[in-house]
Amino acid sequence: MRRDYAGSVGRRLLWATLAVAPATMLVHFVAHPGDAFDFVASAVALVPLAWLIGEATEHAAHHTGPGIGGFLNATFGNAPELIISLFAVSDGLTVVVRGSLTGSVVGNLLLVLGFSLLFGRPGEVDRLSSLVSLGMVATATLLFLVPAVGAWDGDPDRHSLAVVSIPIAAVLPVVYLGAQWFQLRRHHGLHVVEEREQGWRLGSALAALGVATAATAIIAEILVGSLESFAEEIGWSDFFVAVVVVAIVGNAAEHGGAVVVARRGRIKLATEIALASSAQVAVFLVPAVAILSWAIEPLSLAFGNVEILVLGLSTLLAAALLADGRATRARGAALVGAYAAAVAVFGVWGTRF
Repeated sequence: MRRDYAGSVGRRLLWATLAVAPATMLVHFVAHPGDAFDFVASAVALVPLAWLIGEATEHAAHHTGPGIGGFLNATFGNAPELIISLFAVSDGLTVVVRGSLTGSVVGNLLLVLGFSLLFGRPGEVDRLSSLVSLGMVATATLLFLVPAVGAWDGDPDRHSLAVVSIPIAAVLPVVYLGAQWFQLRRHHGLHVVEEREQGWRLGSALAALGVATAATAIIAEILVGSLESFAEEIGWSDFFVAVVVVAIVGNAAEHGGAVVVARRGRIKLATEIALASSAQVAVFLVPAVAILSWAIEPLSLAFGNVEILVLGLSTLLAAALLADGRATRARGAALVGAYAAAVAVFGVWGTRF
């Protein structure tokens, strides 16, 4: 009863904070408050917008079935990150783009999964499903090595590396679709574990999805436009702000959802959310950004060597801790500690930019 009440209060709070988005737009375009305010306000505004997109997508999926529903979740579930990335590409902030994508995967693998295990109840997880998701991240990391190695002794943004990135961007979505097909066949309906008291109509869900996505586009433009000045004012690099702050903001709604589910005693579902989100970013969102960027400015997937290293180690650590299919608080603490170490590494690495 207490948990249901807390969840209800949380949802009401998210509905209320949706007002931050129009308020941010109004202040930005009328009062011109400065980049520091713009960045903080737009970052806060993105959290309830990301939640609304996820909520509307889930309601729409009830009407469309699992196939189209999965496509909607993959397409719109990462809409905030996709929009932020494309605006950053347009502004020539390629370091920000790659950093935010790296931070998103690492954040899901270490921070979200870690908090879920830490605050949830110890129990069993779906070992095979977890390994499938981690296998997708590992596959993506290995493929990213191809353009990354080519950038170790040259410009990571040169056109030849963007061309090399095309086949990688084409292969990864195939891996994602194949894994999704396997997962759906293996445990169809596994994640439909609770019924909603009252679902939205399809038209209402799609309308909410459209409005939230449009608002996200405007807020994301404000965020990206103020990022460099904000980073300079607080003494952080663009890379560090992207890999930590932007990555956490873009996934905030998913992060909170996983932890809430874990607190309700459903550690298996919480683990699925964290690992599936990391895999979705690595093998679906990253290729989508790389492909769509050609309409703006070609983007290479030449991640830095430290980014590749942290991605690889994060994947190996998560796989080692979940190899026996058990979730414990001690393992959650280890993952959170590893994320803190990753942030420190990114902070040192960020001094290069």
